[in-house]
Amino acid sequence: MFLQKLRMSWRDRLRATGRGDRYSPGRGLVEHALTRVYAGDWPGRLWARVPGAAVLARIEHRLALLRPGSAPLRIGFASDLHLGPTTASSVLDAAFAHLADAALDVLLLGGDYVYLAATRARTDELRERVAALRIPTKLAVLGNHDLWTTHPDIERALEAAGARVLVNANVRLPDPFGDIAIVGLDEPWTGTPDAAAALRGTEDAALRIGLCHSPDGVHYLAGRGVALLLAGHTHGGQIALPGPRPIVLPPGPYSQRYAWGRHEIEGMTLIVSRGVGTTELPIRAWAQPDVIVVELCAGAG
Repeated sequence: MFLQKLRMSWRDRLRATGRGDRYSPGRGLVEHALTRVYAGDWPGRLWARVPGAAVLARIEHRLALLRPGSAPLRIGFASDLHLGPTTASSVLDAAFAHLADAALDVLLLGGDYVYLAATRARTDELRERVAALRIPTKLAVLGNHDLWTTHPDIERALEAAGARVLVNANVRLPDPFGDIAIVGLDEPWTGTPDAAAALRGTEDAALRIGLCHSPDGVHYLAGRGVALLLAGHTHGGQIALPGPRPIVLPPGPYSQRYAWGRHEIEGMTLIVSRGVGTTELPIRAWAQPDVIVVELCAGAG
C-alpha cells in the first residue's frame, strides 16, 4: 500500500493540478523531491537567521498621470509572495507591515502567492495576511506557480480576504477615482492572456493601469492606451552579481530585458518588482525583496 501511494504521488506530480501550461515532467519530479526534502519549511527558517535576510525595501514612485485637480491616489503593489518552504515568515511580515503603513487607497497583488502547492495552511495564511490590510480596494492576478497548482483554492482565499481576482478583466475604482480602470491580464507564459477582453469597456476611462504577473504583459498592452503596467515574476534574478547583474532570469523577452525597476516603453511606464519570496532556494543575493508604492498625482493643466 505504501509503495502504491508513493508511485501515485510521483505520477500526480508529473502534470500540473491547475490550468497552467509549460509544466514539464522534469519540473514535476523536482517539485515532488523538494516537497519532501523541504518538509517542515526549514530552508526559510534557516535563511531568516542570516543577518539582513529579512530586510525588505519599500520602493516609491510618483507619476503625474491624473487629471488636473484630482486628489492623489496611492497604490501599493506586492508580487511573488511564494508562501512555502523557501520564504521566511519574517520577510512576509516585513512586506505586509510596509503595505499596512503606506496609507494606500488601492492594493494590487501580482501573483505567485505560493510555492510548490496551495495547501490549506498556505491558502489560510494568504487569506489572513491580505484580509488584515485595511485598504479600501484590493485587486489581484495569478502567476505561473498559482496556475500550476490548485489555483481555485488561491482565488477563494483572495476573494475571502476582500481581493477581487482579475483574469483578462477590468474594474473601475470607486469614486472619486471612478474614471480609472485597473486592467488585469492573465499570466503570459503559462496562462491565456487576452488583451482585447481585458481592455473591453475601458474606452472611456481617463486612465488605464495594467496589472500582470510578468513583464511580458508589455507585449499585449503596450500601445493600447495603458499608461502604467505593474509586474513581478523575475525576482530581480533572485541571485545576482553586484551591479546588480542577474545570473538567471525566467523565459520571455521582456522578463529577460527588464529584471526590475522603472522603464518607459512605447508611452507606457513599466514598473517591475523583485517580489517578496523565493523559489527553489531561500537565498537572495543583490536582489533585495521589495514592495512598490506608486503615488499618482495630477498632471499639468
